This record gives sequence, C-alpha cells and structure tokens, in this order.
Amino acid sequence: MSLVFNIYGAVGTLAAPLLRRMLSRRVARGKEDPARLAERYGIASCPRPAGRLIWVHAASVGEMMSVLALIDALAGQCEVLLTTGTLTSAKLAAERLPVHARHQFVPLDVPGWVEVFLQHWRPNAAVFVESELWPTILAKIDSHGIPRLLINASLSARSAARWRQLRRTAGILVFGFRYIHVQSTADAVNFKSLGAAGILEWGNLKFASRLLPYDEIALAGFKSHIVGPVWLAASTHPGEETIIATAHDILRAQYPGLVTIIVPRHPERGTQFSYPRRSRGEMPKAGEIYMADTLGELGLFYRLCRFAFVGGSLVPVGGHNISEAARLGLPIISGPYTEDIPELVATLRGCRAIVEVSDAASLAAAAAHWLADETSCRAAGEAARLAFAGLEDLPARLATLIMNVSL
Repeated sequence: MSLVFNIYGAVGTLAAPLLRRMLSRRVARGKEDPARLAERYGIASCPRPAGRLIWVHAASVGEMMSVLALIDALAGQCEVLLTTGTLTSAKLAAERLPVHARHQFVPLDVPGWVEVFLQHWRPNAAVFVESELWPTILAKIDSHGIPRLLINASLSARSAARWRQLRRTAGILVFGFRYIHVQSTADAVNFKSLGAAGILEWGNLKFASRLLPYDEIALAGFKSHIVGPVWLAASTHPGEETIIATAHDILRAQYPGLVTIIVPRHPERGTQFSYPRRSRGEMPKAGEIYMADTLGELGLFYRLCRFAFVGGSLVPVGGHNISEAARLGLPIISGPYTEDIPELVATLRGCRAIVEVSDAASLAAAAAHWLADETSCRAAGEAARLAFAGLEDLPARLATLIMNVSL
C-alpha cells in the first residue's frame, strides 16, 4: 500500500468525529435512517448467516437495479449481503431482495469502521458494481485476503486519461481486482490503457436486469381512466419539467384530451408542482399533466404508454438508463445531453428507435409523430426491444464466476 493510501486512511481516522456530525446532520435532513445509522459506522443490524457469503456493493438505485438478477442467481447458491448508500435504494432493496439476501448501508471509508464491518460479515468475496470504489475499503479487503471483482464497470476515455496521470494510484485501485467485467469494448480499451488485466467483455448487465415490475391492478385502473392519448416523461430533473409543460401545451392544440405523465427522478420533487399527483392518490385528468411522484412505479407508467422521453438529457445531467424503457418495447425521445450513456444511444440510433430533441418545440414534434402513427411507433418499439435482447444468461455466468472466485 502506497504512502498516499496510508495518509488517506490516517486522515479518515482523524475525520471520524466530523463524519459523525455530518451523518447527524443528514439524519436531520431526512437523508439517513436514524434507526440504522450505526450501519454507517460498520456496526451490523443483523447477524451474519452461516455459510458462504458474497458481498455486493452498489452505490444507489441504478446500480442496485442492475444487479438484482445477479443477486437472484447468487442467492440460490449462497448468502448475499447487498450494501448501498441511499435511503431510496434501501427501500427498494427491502421490497425486491430474494430469500438469502439482506441489505445494509455501506460504512463510511474510515479504517476502524470498515474493520468492524468486515470482522462481522467475513465475506468470501466482494463484488463492486460500476465505479463506486473507496480506497480504505479496498485496502481492508485486501488485508483480509478477500478476493474482489468489479462488474459492469465503465471508464470514459477522459477519466482514463486523468487516471494515467496518477498511474501508481490507479494501479493500486485497479490491479487488485481478480476480474473486471466491463459494459462495452470502449470501456475495456480504457481499463487496459491503465494496465488492468482480467477484463471480461460479456455485455452490459443492465441489458440483462429484471424488467421493471408493475402492479397489474393499478395498470388496469389507469388504462380504464385514461381514454385519450397519453405519453410519458421519465426520470426528469429541474428545468426539464418546464420544457415538458411547454411541449404539452403545444400538443394540446392537436390533442385536447392529452395526458402527459411526468415521473421525476427524485419523487419528493413532486410537491413543487400543482398537478394531480400519484402520491396523493389522485388520477390523471384529460388535457392535463399528471405527476407520478412515487417510488418504484416507473415500470407501471412505462407500460401505460407507447413511447417515452427519458430525462437527465434536456439539461446537462448526462442521461439515464434508456434501456429500461427500450426493453419494454418503447421507442425513446432524448435530449442532447447523453454523454453518460453513449453506447445506449448509439444502439438505439442504429435501429432507428430514438429521436433526439433539443427544446420544447422539437420534443412536441417527436411526441406528435408517435402519437399520430401507432404502426411506426410499435415497429420502433419492437426494434428497441430486440436491440437489447440476447443477454439473458449473463447474470448466471457472472454468478458462476463469483462463486468460483470465492472458493
């Protein structure tokens, strides 16, 4: 371990009192669960089960959703510990984890807290999802002789260039992984440029994740209530709702009874709007915008519409996982800010299942096209679905690899 990492660990120890106060402030703001705050200090809230245990760490909701199918595959063979860092992911984990899997909040990157965590859980292998890497956690894992893997990893060319300026530090972080399973060939190239080995190009795990769930009774209720045209704007961020509202007004000239459903990326933002809201049990009204401000119901609203705009793309966020909608057979409308998902966008461009827009007028035009031409919309949706097919066995392949490494 390099001097830099030793200094980092020492600073983490010295900062522990400040981090405790920071966590207390987060509790006051509703960002932490007060009943489970001890987990952030590495103190478990449940016993370790007997037998082999695989630790899977996913930063938040998106990463967690991508590994649920993998956890399903593992949980039939061993015990699984899933750690995340957000309240939203913890709530979804409580609803969706299988038998033989349990959730804990990840401890902060303080040597003593990580040590307490590892002494309790004693994982047989540690699996990190995408890019959530903490130096002290990795160092402690290595000191305990626990094999670690990085799955569904991504690394942009720009990030790789920055890491090459810190090659020694990058090497310590990257070289300790037995295997690095990457999302794409471009990611493989970027990791290899750092000298990484054990690269697996098996495909993007997000394309093999569970389809988003939905409540059949709720879907039937919405379908019977909405009798006119309807479209969806999903995972929206501040600034996008204003653009969508303008597009809605443009579309109403042609479709007076149009219902525009907005699913904000962060459901708590629904309180900022005066539209009918799902969280209050209200139903959509013809000609109006509807705010679907609940957690875990995106699969319901995707199935209610024939196409979807996916947010984080009309404002400079970088885009969100458009494959979730595409795998349900929906063509996509997207804004220009998709630098975080270039492979997904390129895939849908290749099968003409995405329309890229830049403002309210072009958004309205794209929505009007697919509202008017159901045949074209369904054909594009089927092309989108097929574009992400063929990786159904990936979770099982990764589970087999992880189990072998954990022996």
